[in-house]
Amino acid sequence: MSTTFDMNRRKFLRTTTVFAGGLLIPFMVPASARRMAKLGTGAVDDSAVVFAPNAYLGIGRDNTVHIILAHVEMGQGAWTTLPMLIADELDCDWKKIRVEHAPPDVPYFHTAFGLQITGGSSTTWSEFDRYRQAGATARALLVTAAAQRLGVAPETCSTADGYVIAGDKKLSYGELADAAAKQPPPANVPLKPASEWKYIGKGAKRLDTPEKINGQAKFGMDVQFPGLLTALVLRSPVFGGKVKSFDASKTKMIPGVRQVVKVPSGVAVIADHFWAAKQGREALKVEWDIDPALVIDSKGMWDDYRKVANTKGSVAAKAGDVAGTLPKATSVIDAEYLLPYLAHAPMEPLNCTVKITGDKCEIWTGTQWPGVEQNNAAKILGFKPEQVTVNTVFLGGGFGRRATGSSDFVTEAVEVAKASGKAVKTVWTREDDIRGGYYRPAFMHRVHIGLDADKKPIAWQHSIVGQSIMAGTPFEGGVKDGIDPASVEGVNDSPYMAVVPNHLVELHSPKNKVPVLWWRSVGHTHTAFVMETLIDELAHAAGQDPVAYRRALLQKHPRHLSALNLAVEKSGWGTPLPAGRYRGVAVHESFGSTVAQVAEISIDKGTLHVHRITCAIDCGLAVNPDGVAAQMESGIIFGLTALLYGEITLEKGRVQQRNFHDYRILRMHETPVISVHIAPSTEKMGGAGEPGVPPVAPAIVNAIFAATGKRIRSLPIQPVDLAGNA
Repeated sequence: MSTTFDMNRRKFLRTTTVFAGGLLIPFMVPASARRMAKLGTGAVDDSAVVFAPNAYLGIGRDNTVHIILAHVEMGQGAWTTLPMLIADELDCDWKKIRVEHAPPDVPYFHTAFGLQITGGSSTTWSEFDRYRQAGATARALLVTAAAQRLGVAPETCSTADGYVIAGDKKLSYGELADAAAKQPPPANVPLKPASEWKYIGKGAKRLDTPEKINGQAKFGMDVQFPGLLTALVLRSPVFGGKVKSFDASKTKMIPGVRQVVKVPSGVAVIADHFWAAKQGREALKVEWDIDPALVIDSKGMWDDYRKVANTKGSVAAKAGDVAGTLPKATSVIDAEYLLPYLAHAPMEPLNCTVKITGDKCEIWTGTQWPGVEQNNAAKILGFKPEQVTVNTVFLGGGFGRRATGSSDFVTEAVEVAKASGKAVKTVWTREDDIRGGYYRPAFMHRVHIGLDADKKPIAWQHSIVGQSIMAGTPFEGGVKDGIDPASVEGVNDSPYMAVVPNHLVELHSPKNKVPVLWWRSVGHTHTAFVMETLIDELAHAAGQDPVAYRRALLQKHPRHLSALNLAVEKSGWGTPLPAGRYRGVAVHESFGSTVAQVAEISIDKGTLHVHRITCAIDCGLAVNPDGVAAQMESGIIFGLTALLYGEITLEKGRVQQRNFHDYRILRMHETPVISVHIAPSTEKMGGAGEPGVPPVAPAIVNAIFAATGKRIRSLPIQPVDLAGNA
């Protein structure tokens, strides 16, 4: 592998500076001139290819390697995987690497999404070339500086563990940093072939583990400094409600309570510490102005969705003549699926610290897109974005919740600090988090599949009803002709749908005041469940083995077959199981990767036991195999939690769930044995953070069918789903 990038001297000097008394290397990434013009570079020639700085690598005189990430660490391993890319090209000492999050700025924009964001399982593939390029460029400059000092030709030098070596002499990168910073940039820098990789494809010890074990890692909840107060906000119990009036007389009597202020989201109680703020909020009396039209009830919503599904929707995919073919079918499978609202429930509830001083604002929070938070905060304060500093700390879980277009938890904290005139940390309790909105939308699927005499599908009519998550976000432009791609992904582009000669996929996107957002693996969370359980049903109707049936339909999809065959082989599919145990299978592509899973279950007196999940993934090159395996395990637990317990319901507009007692999370004793296998692949690199979630629910439900003969079409699983045989 040999990849080169050209760079002229002016561009290089314009983006290279001294970092902590050493060498600072810009990441240069080719981009279209049109896109760069949007980023403010002024380029206008569409045919031109330009280089723009993104994230940065710094080498200090003490030989430390400082890596600034354009993506945030929220448990997925970016803190380690991205430095691996640099380390392989730089030949640095792994123990000398220091990592920090980037501030919000144009140079750190995502290469594909056009803003600074961590999401969509895109961190590794989006940075693969430019992080390696940064390491290779730095290494070339260090070698040139060493060769000049030693009076040798650069090609006679080698590098290892943070040193340039020439014969029996060696110089540390720290010794060479100043001289290297003065070198003219190389015209092109070749990247190492795969045969020379030390870390890529092999893994490395996580760089964030020590400080997360010893307690030094700083999360948003850990932010503390003299004079900092804590606030809790009382919000409307019904989404869309507003404060009509409030009585804070009893609240102000609570020791430690300092202020009570009205903000757009409700009434904030500001105190010396969390407990005083919580007690003060409980003593607060608020009269809410609630529009009856905003009051939503889950049962009524499903009734409305059923009515909507009977009407014509926006066309997401179409082929042949479904209306004319369905009546001619020998038999028809009719199915209705109900998938509820789901909360993100990250381990660390939402929080944000804000300090406003004169015409400056400083923010500390865990966020998936710091630039959006910066811009929204600036609008509230009437500041320019550069007057707002966002310090991104470790995220105690995100799953999409810390990436809202409205910056809800950040802007609320800014409003509280602005109204109070104090430095304030606004904290959400677990109850606030569960009831505070931004859920995976509730979806209904209505499907009619016509079969011929050989039980082959000849017509497939599919209606999807659910709120759009793209509307009102920076990605709203992706909604075309009434189709939010996040609502239909996994159905309209399914390889199964493509082989049905007559098919129609329609989408309805009703609106209400329940705030919705991407949730780990986004639309695939519901579409994979529907498609993979339906395919299992078709296999049963045809009297075929579910694996053999899928193989026949996926002949033109080698990555699906790669993952499916590996999972099937490792699970022992087709071999005898102990009495009372059953298997189910599912395979699904999302975020550029294909994942197959085989579930092994038993049912004892109406109680489901998931004993084992065998998982195989084709993600192209697995830069950090240990990280990929960890993300598959995490995704499986996340998906299994939703299958068993995940459900947000509303009654008279109020969310019924409160905390982990009634919005349960999978316990350790409920966790199955999980084995992960990575398929050797030279295909295009995909993601790993999200693709492990979609297949787990259908694999388990298909196993339940094998055990009971019952088809489950509504989640979470209910006791009646597991009782007796059909």
